[in-house]
Amino acid sequence: MLTEERYQLILQLLNDRNAVTVAELSGLMHISESTIRRDLNALAEMGKLRKVFGGATALEQSSGVYETGVANRALTMSEEKTAIAAYAATLIHDDDFVYIDAGTTTARLIDFIENRRATYVTNGILHGQKLIAKGLNTYMIGGKIKPLTEAVVGAEGIRSLEGLNFTKAFMGTNGIDVKAGFTTPDIDEARVKHAAVKNSYMTFVVADHTKFYQVCAATFAPLKIGCIITDACPDSRYSNITIVKEVKK
Repeated sequence: MLTEERYQLILQLLNDRNAVTVAELSGLMHISESTIRRDLNALAEMGKLRKVFGGATALEQSSGVYETGVANRALTMSEEKTAIAAYAATLIHDDDFVYIDAGTTTARLIDFIENRRATYVTNGILHGQKLIAKGLNTYMIGGKIKPLTEAVVGAEGIRSLEGLNFTKAFMGTNGIDVKAGFTTPDIDEARVKHAAVKNSYMTFVVADHTKFYQVCAATFAPLKIGCIITDACPDSRYSNITIVKEVKK
């Protein structure tokens, strides 16, 4: 494979996934890891990508208010989300009062919940259905339903959270950035997320590696507010600010 062809493939993968590792590029292109490292260094010098330990990430992206639907997001990074969700479920203990945020990774978390002595609160329509189907003690916050994400949002949703003191909150996010923190495209949804995080003793943000370096319209919490559970952290700066738990698929 010619050098320019390798460059094009690397940039195409970054465009699709936002992060790649040296090992996976080596296996995909059937060339040595040393050659891949040279390619990544060359592309970084050209300003085409950001070189990080063990691989590379796309340059910081801002997705603004654009957001994809639940069905599309559920299909992406499926194995990574499953591994993250399975680990997150083990953190729920007896008598916990748990908030589960709307989102595809948090929805998958419910599949692995085994603790029946905890109490669960959610703003996700699908999440509420899955929780009661498992016979778990479940509450649903009230408010306006956002069709795109099947989440309850708005002022009524925030009022539903007033006076509730969660021991743990499991949050989804569209973006994770050192400066912008945890972000989401929808302002109303960000306000509900912020209220849940503010009322929780411990917060866990469940997100695969493609969410790093992404910045959306509204910040709902700074990085230091909680632990990030992910399949791979692309930059040590994140772990310098908060706890990052990497879960392998």
